[in-house]
Amino acid sequence: MASRRNGRTLLPDLSPWRSSRDFRLLWVQGLVTFFSSFMAMIALPLQIKELTGSPLAVGAMGAVELVPLVVFGLYGGALADAVDRRRVLQLTEAGMAVMAVILLVNALLPEPTLWPLYVVAAGVSALAGLQRPALDSLMARIVPHDQQTAAAALNALRWQLGAIAGPALAGLVVAYAGHATAYATTALGFVVSVLMCSRLSPAPPAHDADKPSLRGIAEGARYAWSRPVLLGTYAVDLAAMFFAFPNTIFPFLADELDAEWSLGLMYAAGSVGSIVLSLTSGWTSRVRRHGLFVVFGAAGWGLAIAAAGWFTNIWLVLLCLAFAGAGDMLSGLGRSTIWNQTIPESLRGRLAGIEVLSYSVGPQLGQVRAGAAAGWTGTRAAFWSGGVLCVASVGLLTAVLPKLVTYDAATDEDALRRRAQKEETAAAEAAI
Repeated sequence: MASRRNGRTLLPDLSPWRSSRDFRLLWVQGLVTFFSSFMAMIALPLQIKELTGSPLAVGAMGAVELVPLVVFGLYGGALADAVDRRRVLQLTEAGMAVMAVILLVNALLPEPTLWPLYVVAAGVSALAGLQRPALDSLMARIVPHDQQTAAAALNALRWQLGAIAGPALAGLVVAYAGHATAYATTALGFVVSVLMCSRLSPAPPAHDADKPSLRGIAEGARYAWSRPVLLGTYAVDLAAMFFAFPNTIFPFLADELDAEWSLGLMYAAGSVGSIVLSLTSGWTSRVRRHGLFVVFGAAGWGLAIAAAGWFTNIWLVLLCLAFAGAGDMLSGLGRSTIWNQTIPESLRGRLAGIEVLSYSVGPQLGQVRAGAAAGWTGTRAAFWSGGVLCVASVGLLTAVLPKLVTYDAATDEDALRRRAQKEETAAAEAAI
């Protein structure tokens, strides 16, 4: 009996799924979107590799994506506080479908050209920057305060299912059916996603919300700067991704290890580790020290990436990548919970825009770093050196921002204030 009870405590907490229709819709819609996105995510760098044969050219995709992500991520945060968030999701998903069609047309040409791949990468980055603040800020609205960690775990599980199926299938599709089929599948997935977004409840802004402006963006930045705990979550994630995000050089590692067949598995391995942690995440709903999740998860990610660079056995490399995914998952749970439990609703979109920068700019810069390091020092050295630098930077940031480690949701003033605001809003809606 005790073992059965202990097993139940490890299973994912399904409370958000049961309590919110919109959460269920977003969960399924997101699974479709992630599957579609990962098909293109694998096909695009593979096509650049085939056209150029250069790791630096593949890594340059991150540089092309960076500026649109920064600009439109910040603007998207202000937009999410000023317009209906459901409408933002619909339009950006439709834009993604158009980008996939452009890739499809280029792939069908007798001689596909390189520059449209970079143009589409920049366009997708801009659309993602516009979308993510609206999507992320919806979670704080549609999920009860005490279920935020459970919602983060379920969302991560959704992402991981797409991340495992997408890369594995994309590798086979590209190898046996070509890039065009992968891009066609991507476009179809985004069309389905648009239809599902139309079924969400409207998510209008507050009646007194200001129009998107630089002043509004600056207000959100000032709030983030005033919160050491938030700064810690942003800084740790940026450092971890910048130093230890080598995904774009996976094709070259597979070649070096004489295991070209393993490329899809490399992209999927991190998600395997993440999904194992998600499926045993029931215990995380009872933890209140979410800052420790951020720190230990990021450090574990760095250690695992460093180990992946040392091993020459492909199965040990895949195991290390799986451990890295589990560490990233743990850190992500901590970040998401702190954000959704402490940030005021009136600033949620703008802070979500800053969050986009913290967990998206890092990987984009990390792609550039990994590609450049692989070109200068070799592929495996790019892995292990990045992992070591990741661990060192997490340790330094922990010493500089100690409030991240001591954060406790049961006593933090911002978390308690946010809880009271949600309870007042729920009571008002029930009265109406």
